Amino acid sequence: MSEKASPEPPPRDLPDLADVIEDDRPSITEVNGTVARFDMAYAPDKPVRRAFIAPFKARAPSLAYLAFALVVAAIVVAAYNGSSNSRLWVWIVEGDRNRPLGAQPLSMLILVSALGTVARSWMRGVVVTNEGIETREVLMFGLPRLKRWAWPQIDRLVLDDRGVLLELWDGQYERLPDVADQRGLADLLEALAAGREKQVTRLRPLGDK
Repeated sequence: MSEKASPEPPPRDLPDLADVIEDDRPSITEVNGTVARFDMAYAPDKPVRRAFIAPFKARAPSLAYLAFALVVAAIVVAAYNGSSNSRLWVWIVEGDRNRPLGAQPLSMLILVSALGTVARSWMRGVVVTNEGIETREVLMFGLPRLKRWAWPQIDRLVLDDRGVLLELWDGQYERLPDVADQRGLADLLEALAAGREKQVTRLRPLGDK
């Protein structure tokens, strides 16, 4: 008797190795703990950019300097346009003949310097955007200092009505400079941090329960 050959089974489809590899591939956040701390933050549809200026006590010296410069300029203008017999005329106009720098150019220098000081004081503060936080400060001799932190660099925010403290991904802490609207800054940062799943700690005043 002749035996009939059994038919060969149909070939089975191989599994998609790409899917298997993709499923079994360890995430980089499971391997490197430092990278795991950078969570992807979504960008809100509505762009956010708000600047918070320095408090009035920080801007008061520059405003006082501007007021002094305006008074000096007004006195010089009054002297040059006043009577030649007045004390201002004798003290300023006639006195300029023996001075290396006259009252008019000196008053202009003082006024320009005061305007620059006021402009620098208004540039101080905190800028909050979708991408992160930026601080602007003025050091000695009018040197500016600019700091930026992107949202992935920030792990936690510690907020109260008097200040904001940033806890960064590397364990360091940065305190934001004081601004005029401290509560508004804290509320905005809290809202943006919540949308990016950042930890927020809001401190209560000592008198509150």
